[in-house]
Amino acid sequence: MVLACCFRRNIFWRENPTHWIIEGFLKEHGPLPTARYSYSEVKRMTNSFRNKLGQGGFGSVYKGQLQDGRVVAVKILNKSDSNGEEFVNEVASISRTSHVNIVRLLGLCLDSSKRALIYEFMPNGSLDNFIYEEKNPLKVARHLDCKVLYDITIGIARGLEYLHRGCNTRILHFDIKPHNILLDEDFCPKISDFGLAKICPRKESVVSMLCARGTAGYIAPEVFSRNFGAVSHKSDVYSFGMMVLEMVGRRKNIKAEVDNSSEIYFPHWIYNRLESNQELGLQNIKNEGDDQMVGKMTIVGLWCIQTHPSARPAISKVMEMLESKMELLQIPPKPFLSSPSTSPVHLSFWLYKLMSFVFALSACFKIPFLPIYDVDAHHEPLHLVADIDRGLGLDFIAFPMRRSAQ
Repeated sequence: MVLACCFRRNIFWRENPTHWIIEGFLKEHGPLPTARYSYSEVKRMTNSFRNKLGQGGFGSVYKGQLQDGRVVAVKILNKSDSNGEEFVNEVASISRTSHVNIVRLLGLCLDSSKRALIYEFMPNGSLDNFIYEEKNPLKVARHLDCKVLYDITIGIARGLEYLHRGCNTRILHFDIKPHNILLDEDFCPKISDFGLAKICPRKESVVSMLCARGTAGYIAPEVFSRNFGAVSHKSDVYSFGMMVLEMVGRRKNIKAEVDNSSEIYFPHWIYNRLESNQELGLQNIKNEGDDQMVGKMTIVGLWCIQTHPSARPAISKVMEMLESKMELLQIPPKPFLSSPSTSPVHLSFWLYKLMSFVFALSACFKIPFLPIYDVDAHHEPLHLVADIDRGLGLDFIAFPMRRSAQ
């Protein structure tokens, strides 16, 4: 009988190696400040997954209710070995946090190959539901007042400052975007989705990464190419800045168009309008106070997306800028990537667009994206490398990158 149990355990290990890796992680980190549920309990709390709230790259989210009556959001992760890392990242990072601007993880489920994460429920959904112009004439766009958007911006900055400086360990999110900002009944913002997060000691400001991570349009240039500098907390600042510019421009940064329908990089569109004192897209500017708040958000957003990390403010400085007077803020230099002109030293606009597209492709099919350096000594045109492993499919997408002269 003992041999039979061991045999079954070995089969289960071979079929579910990720399960045991996660179990080892949970055991190593001791008791977590979250409840653990079986899959049957998760099914019961979601009423057999009847109320679906949304779907993302890692799984689906359902509305549920705990036995004590609390309403929750339950993320059911897709059945994929790659989600083991996402599960561990989420639990390891968010279980260490306690802040009004960070969504709370209330429980988890690890039941064979089934994995779920249980969060506090946010009745107003995610920020992306409120900041873009509605293209569908059958739907009514939901606009937020400038003061609400401004308070949301400050709340997100406070949450990021807590992750970067307020925890026992520094947590880098790497996926700050409107979809990952949840809003409670009072529109208080909460940073969510820590599946791509990295944890490092507070004294370390630079992190090592084997492959790029994030969402196309919000990824800092140094995540693509180390020519721009090291990956650090300033990479989150870049994503934050791009999101803030979307809030004031009311459009997605990778779909901006000018009047003649020619394509233009979104920050370039924002910068030109700031220089010429044109409206950006917000329709609820009622007085000078609103105009001041929008102006501060715009200037801060442009500072945050400076090409080189050293030129970006830390998130603590961002908070100071947002809470200072408009006339005290200096207009930042135009970010290099805001121009489609090419340069022999830096990444061009079109290369950035191409890399964003390829990164989105790699994320869609869950293919690792690897920036590769020093492989183009003869100045050959940039080319993509796809490694095909014995006909099983695409293993990774790599960008050969030539380092700048030292």
